[in-house]
Amino acid sequence: MAKTGKIYRVAGPVVVAELEAGMYDVCKVGREKLLGEVIQINGSRCTIQVYEDTTGIKPGEDVENTEQPLVVELGPGLLSSIYDGIQRPLQALREITGDFIRRGASAPGLDRKRKWDFKATVKGGATVKGGDVIGTVKESETVLHKILVPPGVSGKVTSISDGSCTVTDIVAKLDNGAELKLMQLWPVRKPRPVKEKLLPVVPLITGQRVFDSLFPLAKGGVAAIPGPFGSGKTVAQQSLAKWCDADIIVYVGCGERGNEMTEVLTEFPEIVDPRTGKPLMQRTVLIANTSNMPVAAREASVYTGITLAEYYRDMGYSVALMADSTSRWAEAMREISSRLEEMPGEEGYPAYLASRISEFYERAGRASTLMGAEGSVSVIGAVSPPGGDVSEPVTQGTKRVIKTYWALDAKLAQRRHFPAINWLDSYSLYLDSLAGWYAEKVAPDWMELIGRTRSILQEEEKLMEIMQLVGSDALPEREQVTLLVARMFREFLLQQNAFHPVDTYSELKKTYLIMKTILRFADLAKTALDSGVRAQRIVAIKTKDNVANVKFEKDYESFLNGVNKDLEKEFSGLK
Repeated sequence: MAKTGKIYRVAGPVVVAELEAGMYDVCKVGREKLLGEVIQINGSRCTIQVYEDTTGIKPGEDVENTEQPLVVELGPGLLSSIYDGIQRPLQALREITGDFIRRGASAPGLDRKRKWDFKATVKGGATVKGGDVIGTVKESETVLHKILVPPGVSGKVTSISDGSCTVTDIVAKLDNGAELKLMQLWPVRKPRPVKEKLLPVVPLITGQRVFDSLFPLAKGGVAAIPGPFGSGKTVAQQSLAKWCDADIIVYVGCGERGNEMTEVLTEFPEIVDPRTGKPLMQRTVLIANTSNMPVAAREASVYTGITLAEYYRDMGYSVALMADSTSRWAEAMREISSRLEEMPGEEGYPAYLASRISEFYERAGRASTLMGAEGSVSVIGAVSPPGGDVSEPVTQGTKRVIKTYWALDAKLAQRRHFPAINWLDSYSLYLDSLAGWYAEKVAPDWMELIGRTRSILQEEEKLMEIMQLVGSDALPEREQVTLLVARMFREFLLQQNAFHPVDTYSELKKTYLIMKTILRFADLAKTALDSGVRAQRIVAIKTKDNVANVKFEKDYESFLNGVNKDLEKEFSGLK
């Protein structure tokens, strides 16, 4: 029987109750049975963070302890769903309460009435263990959902049968009495186990040239996109969600403005998946927790998202988790921490901020699952530093644990350079581990081209300071050509139109050929300078501007072949 107690004190979303409970037990608070989680125990008093608005709750009301941690329901039906931070389906809540969700309203994470066509992949008498596949369900037109034995469960199958069933129906029984269903429960704060973590040696292809070339992310890797308001974080994450080569997308809108989240909720269902031609939502889970929703649920939303991602990883899928934004998650922790009267750390954030951030990102990774398949969870977290100040604690705490840093620049956004990634402040520590893959799958000289591109862009920054003092005409001719080549890289390679049907996605081969063509121009220009040709004549070459048009060409190979021939011809005419 569930244990009950009485409310002693209320402070916003934090409620203190006289109650016998364990850490992270879920409780039902007050007459409306609002869900909450025990986050502190002091003698006979428990501090509970409530996931809903606590207006009107008063001391003396009942609190019921469920004696269970916060868990999510894992099974068929997750894809195409839109949840709040604690896995309540928003569409189901809307049908119950209307457009405005009533306090205390609840609905199961997975539809209890929907029937699924279960096909067994093991037979009676087979021995199974945690992580093994016992059957499959066609969850959507594009994703086959594998029904897994929950971790920690093992035994010999005594009965199993195909058929149409709901997520709560028993589909198999083991000799030790264990009953297996399509659905399983898992605590959100506990990482799901794997056999072993694997090295990040395969890139997550994003189709965005600036990411794939200069600052790649590995499958199972972690990346951060910090940037001030209006610099394009949300558009960048939506482009990544649409185009990256992950099998499953989990998008966590954590504390973002309601209008931004509304755009995501209305646009995602209409996006056509470029890989399959079907709606992108068929392989996407959305978690929406806007800035006007209770902060405690916001704090839980990232854990809900990463648990769903780990579940699909255990099936052998590659999963990309977009968290937008982890700054709002940290602000929720700060608010709860202050109500707990904990000693504040830097800028009022709790002293354990850095450990919570690392705890979250550490759950990413490429792994060998319990059944021996290979799966991965890649985490891309947006960070919203106040005023664009990246020295603040959330950005700094994130930089300590991530390996790819995509720094958005408001000045680039104002100049209409998108994605507004600052190529001097950004970095990727995966380049060396991915070099072998690029050499084998794209081109042997891929890393050489990347190195030359980066050195030219860095040299441009030094020359810009001198140019502002003396003007471009006063620079030596070789430096004038370097500035021209750097501008070509910026405008032809790094800039990309997210709304153009061709330029929105760039294949690795296309990115490689653009880099190679620009560097071919740089080599021809150097040879021409050495033979006495003036820089003004090189700058006046018209063919170089045609490289820009390749971004919008479907048949980019033949187009660039023509450009290269024209470049050779025009340079030979300079001698």
